[in-house]
Amino acid sequence: MTDPSHPIQSTEYDSPWKEILRAYFKDFLAFFLPEAHDGIDWQRVPEFLDKELDRITKEAKAGNRRVDVLVKVWLLSGDELWVLIHVEVQGDRDPEFAERMYTCQHRAYDLHRKPVVGLAILADEEPGWRVSEYRQVLWGSELIYRFNTCKLLDYMDHLSILETSDNPFAIVTLAHLRAKQTKNLPDERYQAKQHITRSLYRRGFRRQKVIDLYRFIDWVLSLPAEVDDRFWGELSNFEENQKMPYITSVERIGEERGRLIGIQIGEQKGIQIGEQRGRQVGEAAMLTRQLQRRFGMVPDWASEKIAKAALSSLEAWSLRIFDAQSLDDVFSDHR
Repeated sequence: MTDPSHPIQSTEYDSPWKEILRAYFKDFLAFFLPEAHDGIDWQRVPEFLDKELDRITKEAKAGNRRVDVLVKVWLLSGDELWVLIHVEVQGDRDPEFAERMYTCQHRAYDLHRKPVVGLAILADEEPGWRVSEYRQVLWGSELIYRFNTCKLLDYMDHLSILETSDNPFAIVTLAHLRAKQTKNLPDERYQAKQHITRSLYRRGFRRQKVIDLYRFIDWVLSLPAEVDDRFWGELSNFEENQKMPYITSVERIGEERGRLIGIQIGEQKGIQIGEQRGRQVGEAAMLTRQLQRRFGMVPDWASEKIAKAALSSLEAWSLRIFDAQSLDDVFSDHR
């Protein structure tokens, strides 16, 4: 039952979807569009076309982008192909959605003369809203644009697949559905988060994949502070028993250090300062890993900026990574 005394904060889904999609794009296509996955030459690394997408959406006046990703891939035949991914995560029926899909596809081809495959992930809560084409008909002239659509709600009838699949987007889909189901139900959400998190270890994922997937789970299945503390205590014991201290040793270490600093000072002000510093350490560690994944080795000047930065700057840089083409773009306002 809903407990109004312990409301769960409204969850913003765009950023975690974009982060996990970019990190595991091959798995994304294998799960949602296997035909495309099987036709791509994965020996060639896909390229995320952020600048091209910015130009397309600007030309198309597509202000409501949600999560748009444009990726260049190569087919097994050697031909170049662009894949336009659109994730609709807000849960609201959008009468302009199909037109926006068509406009972006049309502008991509018009500007760059590359074949574009459209894929929409509908993560809304309306079972009856299903859109997969845009149509114009007037005086014998007809235009039809059909695109691929996956409705996450359909997986509610196939939870056993999500529970047993080794594809990370089975976990992503399961966590997203549980987040929708447990809105303002902290006890139920706690149970769902615990179950999904522990399943990461049973699936035999490597350490980095466990951490990356947990980032998504933690974001969409957020808990009230007191419930979250209980969750972390039990997760710490679980990891210790499994002899796999993945999440608690990396994701939480900054915050724990902060608490220790505060406790040693022994005053409330000291605790607050310690927790603030702890969050900075944790955010700095995460930002460094994101930069390494995106750009490779992090130079000394960037590491120095990260070490000295305020929490607000670290959070801003973490968001900027998704659209940045270089390290300079990430730190452009602070160099």
